[in-house]
Amino acid sequence: MPEPVRVLLVEDSDVFREALELLFSLRDDVEVVAAVADGARAAPAALEHAPDVVLMDYRLPGLDGVQATRAVRAACPDTAVVCLTASADGRDIEALHAAGATTCLRKDQDLEDIVEAIKRAAESRAWT
Repeated sequence: MPEPVRVLLVEDSDVFREALELLFSLRDDVEVVAAVADGARAAPAALEHAPDVVLMDYRLPGLDGVQATRAVRAACPDTAVVCLTASADGRDIEALHAAGATTCLRKDQDLEDIVEAIKRAAESRAWT
């Protein structure tokens, strides 16, 4: 069996973050290595935990998702970023991609869609 994808969660909603941690803990293909509640802690946590993928909320206190994505990619260029959003518009999504996010998903998407995006992002690291 392949190693699970190591994921850092960056999500300010305690309920949503804890739900993701619980759902991912039930899987063999994803391992949450850390979780933080604000954008300013994203890059330091990525440096400390060396995740394959950061699952990044768009609306965050401190640094927003664009700024935090840019900081993570600068600090850990081999770490992929997948963004989750409840409310980003086309311009916001373009800004997230420009900051280095590999993909942007809605928070209400199926868990399987989110996991597949995480796996694709982890695989794409080998080619960047």
